Amino acid sequence: MTILQLDAEALYADLLMRLRPLVRRDEGESAALVGIWSGGAWLAERLQRDLGLPGQHGVISSALHRDDFGSRGLAATTDATALPFAIDGRHILLIDDVLYTGRTTRAVINELFDFGRPASVTLAVLVDRGGRELPIEPAVSAARVVLPAGQKLSLVRDDEGRFTLDVESA
Repeated sequence: MTILQLDAEALYADLLMRLRPLVRRDEGESAALVGIWSGGAWLAERLQRDLGLPGQHGVISSALHRDDFGSRGLAATTDATALPFAIDGRHILLIDDVLYTGRTTRAVINELFDFGRPASVTLAVLVDRGGRELPIEPAVSAARVVLPAGQKLSLVRDDEGRFTLDVESA
């Protein structure tokens, strides 16, 4: 049995390199980074710094727009959406750690449009694990892997801000 081993720091470096051309638009305005809570928010925070972008990144939650909200309820967490810039007319670079079914991405796009109408939304993910239930595809992914449906892939951040990826049985 092969155990999946992914170097999250190497994948982050690849994602950073692939995003450099996307953060600057022809008009000279930087795209706004919005990270999906929680792993995507960690990535967006570090990308904002490493790309040398002005201002702050945004954080977006899927909690209020999930299609399973009735069964999950509103978790008692601090994962509220925080967008410190206007959405209308902005080019949004939506960042997530792991893309699986596409349901979280659909939910955060609905949340994003509650705040305005962006000029564009581009999805970038650290890992695309396939298994889509919705027609959502990232413009950029640092890795594509296949995992059994019973496994979960999670981004972990240590106290120094370094990333690792954990695979666990669901």
